[in-house]
Amino acid sequence: MEMISRRRFVSLAALVAAIPAGLAGCTPRATSGAGSGSAAVAAPAAGADTLRVGVRADVVGFGYLNERTGKFYGLEIDIANELAERLGYRDVAFTTVTPDDRKEILLDGQVDALVACYSIAESRLKNFDFSPAYYDDAVIAVVENSSLIASVEDLVGRTFGTMAGSNAAPLLSVKLYEEGFTSGEPLQANEDNSDVTFDTWRLRQYASYQELSDALEVGEVDAMVLDGAIAHTYMNDERSILEGFTVEEVSYGVATIKDSELSARVAEAVQAMLDDGTIDALVDKWN
Repeated sequence: MEMISRRRFVSLAALVAAIPAGLAGCTPRATSGAGSGSAAVAAPAAGADTLRVGVRADVVGFGYLNERTGKFYGLEIDIANELAERLGYRDVAFTTVTPDDRKEILLDGQVDALVACYSIAESRLKNFDFSPAYYDDAVIAVVENSSLIASVEDLVGRTFGTMAGSNAAPLLSVKLYEEGFTSGEPLQANEDNSDVTFDTWRLRQYASYQELSDALEVGEVDAMVLDGAIAHTYMNDERSILEGFTVEEVSYGVATIKDSELSARVAEAVQAMLDDGTIDALVDKWN
């Protein structure tokens, strides 16, 4: 690790600085109302028989790939299948995405939409449109019971871990600053900002949630910070959610390319699924 200048740290600092405005971009789930679930949605363009959807393969209950059968399961898989049917597609093709690559996969046109635990945030609206939110969640912290960590105050001088490419790191930085836990000034960092030292805490970012979970188990990090929906995949009897500490409330939506022809149709279809109770039924199915 090396000493870092303000210029060298601009990538993470700029991201953190942008987060407060982004918090206002979270859209609450629409509630069931009088709208009809049979709202007409235009058919796909000629020749577009398959809706290509980026999904997670590692989040049990949301998007999980059974490598033995090659099939995906979860809430977001069901939502994608229902969405494709309502939009008039004959088939759905799933592409596995991660927090680190999903943005580029959608921007590059490898998929038509993301249904991948992708939270609605102001910082993402430059490139993408989002449907109404279909799931509300929160970014939380998980600790090992053996650490005897009972509050965020117990984490002064310790290490937090997050998943690279997710919003957890910048949201955590803002939360700790707002609570007076830290001055927010980074002191040291490596080249890719996967290891950053602040005045009262250290941030380490990992390429996968499994690596993050393993780091918590061996004590490389003292708390892992991630969406609650994802955290449940890695919970066991030896771990606990840190009580009284919520980093941020988040809402998941279907992402499409900004101002694309598909955006309005997806938004309309998801709203109809909310209005007619389809989303609630699917959430209940996977809870």
